[in-house]
Amino acid sequence: MARAKYQVLVIPYLKNGDRILYGIFKRADLEDCWQFIAGGGETEDQAPMFSAKREAQEEAGISTDANFIALETTCSISTEHFQKARAVWGEACLVIPEYSFAVEVKNKELIQISHEHLCVEWVDYETAKQRLKYDSNKVALWELDNKIRLGIKQ
Repeated sequence: MARAKYQVLVIPYLKNGDRILYGIFKRADLEDCWQFIAGGGETEDQAPMFSAKREAQEEAGISTDANFIALETTCSISTEHFQKARAVWGEACLVIPEYSFAVEVKNKELIQISHEHLCVEWVDYETAKQRLKYDSNKVALWELDNKIRLGIKQ
């Protein structure tokens, strides 16, 4: 499968009574790097939502039947991070979009992390915001947290 010209970000969250917890993942290949589930689209994927479901399944064992919602947060990522794909996309492809999604997890014990991550921790908003490395993750987290707290339906 060839890499499509976009990235997806998936925020797993859990409602625990009045608390909202977010699943943050520690990367295995980057020192002290916490992020949400992230991955590339593939040319065979039908749409970014399909890619988000596939990545969540591959990286955390989250069912593709779970309740995924599209967020409004998008960002641009420089293609310097995707050297192999950039060789296929061409030198003129300098940035790709990242689309953000959220998925409500009903049982955090069912999460099965892939080799890409060392662990997952379920933390509150402030802790997630402090630990997350990438601004795009922080913006998407802010959007999701506010939508949940304000009762904004997706």
